[in-house]
Amino acid sequence: MWGFMPTETAFFDLFEQASDNVVDAGQCLKNLMNNFEDSEKQIKHIKDLEHKGDAFTHDLILKLNKTFITPLDREDIHALASSLDDILDEIDAVAILFRVFKITRPTPTACQLAGILHESAIEVGKGISMLLEKNWDIKDCAIRVNSLENEADEVSREAISQLFEEEPDPKMVMKWKEIYEKFEIGTDCCEDAVNVLERIALKHG
Repeated sequence: MWGFMPTETAFFDLFEQASDNVVDAGQCLKNLMNNFEDSEKQIKHIKDLEHKGDAFTHDLILKLNKTFITPLDREDIHALASSLDDILDEIDAVAILFRVFKITRPTPTACQLAGILHESAIEVGKGISMLLEKNWDIKDCAIRVNSLENEADEVSREAISQLFEEEPDPKMVMKWKEIYEKFEIGTDCCEDAVNVLERIALKHG
């Protein structure tokens, strides 16, 4: 099953590049939260990485449509490409909200959630690397991503509850609520990506 043609390694090369790009975007979002000076430049850079990710997704789907025999099931290649793209879209969406809502300074919660999302992206990248190495024992990686998703959910839920109790400006409540929820959706997308990797591992391990 794994004696695939040399040209088919392009799928794995593209997945590695796409996952590296996701990790870079997560790092940039974390940097944005921890150093908000020149935020416009940093938000633009995240957008550039999102466009770069779109190109990787396009190349993966195009190659999928042109390849008769693929090294993984077609639905798994498509699902993994889509899940990586979803993570990147959410990272970009978070960054854009800071511009749209004219946020002048991130909250400690935003910094914490950015760190969690970045860690989740790193774990997804590890899972992709294990895929390239044909190492199907990704249980620890999946557990870690699930734990991070639960942590993001708890942090977000507590922060939103505190907003409704302590923030006097209803507009700020709604702005931060949407931002926190976007962070949490990003970690959900990381969990979705690892779920796809687990499904691949079960088929090929």
